[in-house]
Amino acid sequence: MPFGAPQIQTLKITSSDGLYTNLGLLLSDQCLHTVKAAVFEGTDQSVFKDRREFSGSLMRQLDEAYDYIDFHNRTHATFQKLLRVDTRDYPEVAVREALLNSLVHRDYSFRASTLISVYDDRIEFVSVGGLLPGLELEDLMMGISACRNSHLANVFYRLQLIEAYGTGMRKIMGAYADAASQPQIMATNNAFKIVLPNMNFAATAAETPASNSKQAPAASHSREDEILRFLAEHPSITRREARALLGIGQSTAGRILKEMVDRGQIATHSGVAHCDTNWRNDVSLRQLPTLRSVRAGITKASRDHFPCFGKHKTCF
Repeated sequence: MPFGAPQIQTLKITSSDGLYTNLGLLLSDQCLHTVKAAVFEGTDQSVFKDRREFSGSLMRQLDEAYDYIDFHNRTHATFQKLLRVDTRDYPEVAVREALLNSLVHRDYSFRASTLISVYDDRIEFVSVGGLLPGLELEDLMMGISACRNSHLANVFYRLQLIEAYGTGMRKIMGAYADAASQPQIMATNNAFKIVLPNMNFAATAAETPASNSKQAPAASHSREDEILRFLAEHPSITRREARALLGIGQSTAGRILKEMVDRGQIATHSGVAHCDTNWRNDVSLRQLPTLRSVRAGITKASRDHFPCFGKHKTCF
């Protein structure tokens, strides 16, 4: 599909005079907004287990935030006679729709970050910007589609990330149709929250605390062991090789490698790996997994190119 100056202008990424719009800023690496994600111990925010902040292009934030949630979206196995049934804590379709909603429909005139909080019993998505004037929560459940950022939504629609038909909330509720706990959707004048219950929480809560506390590290350590075994037979490993080896996303692979470096299990020297369990940064670390063509055209944009930033909400 061609993607040149005419297409960029049609999508409102640039204006008729060739300057990048606020939408162009959001899709560039100079995007001023971020997504903050954290994993908490238990069901409140007393103890942080992990936290991350995602910046750059909204497409990059979308991809990396989803990988982060997916990494912490554990699988619980049950048995029905001879068959094993695997159930993830959170339905992937519900996570996808909640994350997309928090990025596409938030109010970008505020600098506050989108927040993703993962607890033992739920995951919460909080974005700035309440319902549009005249809308009620019941209207969303009926499929009413009203968009605050119409040009941004159009880009996501062209990339086949959303349907732009008001189906997101119904997909979330449909994913929990047979679940004991149902999603909650809340809105204030300036914020919007989606709460997804952990479908396996009742089952995992019945297990002993010692067994429960070992589940997450076990999965992480097994991946690290795989990397160490690979390095025992190879002089180096790249992020792309780790991704293929473990069958995980590129961002997740990079995070595991970085954590191993931080703990001193592996190290990097001049960006090149050696046989003493080092890994190297290769070109893939700088490549974005989605919307490469868009970002290639706008990645060098600076805030000086956006004279309308902060003045016209309609630029989005």
